[in-house]
Amino acid sequence: MDSESLRIFCTVAAELNVTRAAGRLGRAPSNVTTRIQQLEADVGAELFVRTGKRLGLSTAGERFLDYARRLLALEDEARHVVTGGRDGGALRIGSMESTAASRLPDVLAAYHAGHPATRLQVATGPSRPLLEQVRTGRLDCAFLALPPLPAGEAGLRDMGLRAVPVWTEDLRMLLPAGEARTRGAAGIRTRALAAFPQGCTYRAIAEDWLGIGGSPDWAVQEVGSYHAMIACVAAGACVALLPQSVLELAAAPRALRRLPVARVETCLVWRDGYDVPAFRHLRTQLGQA
Repeated sequence: MDSESLRIFCTVAAELNVTRAAGRLGRAPSNVTTRIQQLEADVGAELFVRTGKRLGLSTAGERFLDYARRLLALEDEARHVVTGGRDGGALRIGSMESTAASRLPDVLAAYHAGHPATRLQVATGPSRPLLEQVRTGRLDCAFLALPPLPAGEAGLRDMGLRAVPVWTEDLRMLLPAGEARTRGAAGIRTRALAAFPQGCTYRAIAEDWLGIGGSPDWAVQEVGSYHAMIACVAAGACVALLPQSVLELAAAPRALRRLPVARVETCLVWRDGYDVPAFRHLRTQLGQA
């Protein structure tokens, strides 16, 4: 098993098509097929399921993919450290959707201007999955709202993680225009919440503030973006919890009622001991911002 075989495997897993993967890799399809077969023989398991012309990951392949990505990232990290950052390296950043929209563009633009050789990769998602991806090494760091942990900060340390607060967000409950006179959670008549899937810290805060848990009167409509949340509220179908920074960025209609709910810190989270030059540059950039 070598790093080039792992790169070929990850590319085929992304494309699920040998011809397209070969094009991306600049190799002949026959060479890609041979390398995959050699890798399967090496690990002792079939990594892909072939049904006619269709290609899919096997159960073993799905498990192996995570390890392959982590091994490649570790190799890149090691090279970056021993060269003192001269090669630029890569930094895999996770972020909540709200932070990616309202906070990161200026920070990452300035970072790229100062360190153009570093490859920045940004992935978005709810806070809890992001936390797990940092823990397992699929991400190098992430900007998230920390979910409740069994032992608080000690629980974070037990996971091998560290965190520092970076920004503070003012969360607002957005209500339909017809609820312009509503003063608090008890007076809300709309009985549906538009929110991201489970694992989103803001969703948990909203459900707790609205008293949704165990209530048969409430429904949760899962959506994929803040723009969709605002549209649902504007249509009079739902309420939604959003950071004030996103409301301003998205130019939400002024007719929609906004109720203050909480102030929540957005933290930068990383694995304890992770200290490559590219990450140090990010922390320096955040300090300047």
